[in-house]
Amino acid sequence: RAKTGGGHDVNVDAKGFTPSSIEFKKGEKGAITFTRTSDDTCAKDVVFPEINLKKELPLNKPVVVEVPTDAARTLTFTCGMGMFKSAVVIR
Repeated sequence: RAKTGGGHDVNVDAKGFTPSSIEFKKGEKGAITFTRTSDDTCAKDVVFPEINLKKELPLNKPVVVEVPTDAARTLTFTCGMGMFKSAVVIR
């Protein structure tokens, strides 16, 4: 699949989020496509606590999440239970 302007794909399975760290340049479009490929995971949602965002991740359906890239910072994202932790780094 072609990447569109700063988009990233994240696979969600029994091991959590892959890749576990994503980088965007400040000001570029912060689109992340999450696809849950396993029912054997607690990551049935993705949660970005700092920006108060939670999205359900239905099985085998790509879910696009837009994150703000207006400031250089690190945004954590976790599964709904907080067991899997990953990060978006905006530089």
